[in-house]
Amino acid sequence: MNVSPVYLGRWRAKVLASRTFSLLAACCAFCWPAPSDAAWKLIWSDEFGGPVGSSPDPSKWTYDVGNNGGWGNNELETYTALPENSHMDGDGHLVIHVESGSAGYFSARLKSQGLFAVQYGRVEARIKLPAGQGLWPAFWMLGSNIDTVGWPQCGEIDIMERWGIYFTQVTPTGCGRRLSRRRHT
Repeated sequence: MNVSPVYLGRWRAKVLASRTFSLLAACCAFCWPAPSDAAWKLIWSDEFGGPVGSSPDPSKWTYDVGNNGGWGNNELETYTALPENSHMDGDGHLVIHVESGSAGYFSARLKSQGLFAVQYGRVEARIKLPAGQGLWPAFWMLGSNIDTVGWPQCGEIDIMERWGIYFTQVTPTGCGRRLSRRRHT
């Protein structure tokens, strides 16, 4: 299964490959071991080294925009590609910011779909999680064939999710054939 990398929030992360997924967003790096070598080989990364207020690298990241009927989770926010919702802080971090106003809630949903996919390996991410009721930060991977087979048939690996009301729980989960949901603290 090929997957399109990850979605992230206010965090820094590194990713080193795992299945064929596309990243949906963080300071990331992907790697895999060479066939004759036990050492990992870095094959993709983003250290979010841009200047303050700059947007993520468009050769590595794209956006899901709009509300899409709540994205299957009854989400209230509308996702944008605006720099006030996702930008670099100048210290090697991607900041994903939620704005609220009379028109509703606005944030960003970044992904590497169509820009990077990998099969097998290791994914690493360093993520600072926000806390607060109603927030749902996540770092996850979807099958790169999502546009042809849909979800959940494409497969999904949730590297990390935190539901806003469960401040002490971080949950890795998976969806698709023979994968189950488990909660960890």
